[in-house]
Amino acid sequence: MTTAPTDMTGDGASQTYWERYRHQPHWRNNDDEYTAAKLGMWLFLTTELLLFSGMFVAYTIYRILHADEFARASHYYLDWRVGAVNTAVLLISSFTVAMAIRNAQLNQQFWLKINLFITIICGLFFLVAKLALEYWPKYQKGEVPGGFFSYPGSHGYVPSDYDPLFLGVYWVATAIHGSHVLIGVLLLGWCLWRAQKRHFGPRHFTSLENVGLFWHLVDLIWIFLFPLLYLVG
Repeated sequence: MTTAPTDMTGDGASQTYWERYRHQPHWRNNDDEYTAAKLGMWLFLTTELLLFSGMFVAYTIYRILHADEFARASHYYLDWRVGAVNTAVLLISSFTVAMAIRNAQLNQQFWLKINLFITIICGLFFLVAKLALEYWPKYQKGEVPGGFFSYPGSHGYVPSDYDPLFLGVYWVATAIHGSHVLIGVLLLGWCLWRAQKRHFGPRHFTSLENVGLFWHLVDLIWIFLFPLLYLVG
């Protein structure tokens, strides 16, 4: 359970940043600042859910209308093994970012930095795998959405009129999700930089926790995208 930061009275030169931290002047105390920051983050995450829910609704409608065509396209164009590996990587990253927040709460500075570093590596792995194993090969073969689709088919597979539609859903959903992964990696890098300066500790870890919440949402969205796109039955 996360403990909100408490007011600090010490301001000695030997104290670290998190020990010296004082709330901004427009707040009554550290607890109010912490609570407002968490509330603001949850409101932001709600808007993110609204963004992705539109994509899920579109997918649901197209899936109902063209169930067989979507299943056929999913099995041909997507490799579930790549999606499964990326899913496992993101699940690991959710664990390590949660551990990083716990390390800050316990003032375990070494493990805080280690877990943040592992989380960043997992995020970068996800992006590289997506680009190298999916986006670039698909682009080269013409497996792109809408009117840009030019894949002629091979090995007896003849593209249907609905293949560009399925690929359109795939590209839009995964590209927007991928942009969130990239933003998350940059934010985690910022947190790691701050951790190097000992900005996080038992009395101050608000921004780290908010970045962790964002990262958990990114992982959660992928948990839905993976079966919907890669495991279409």
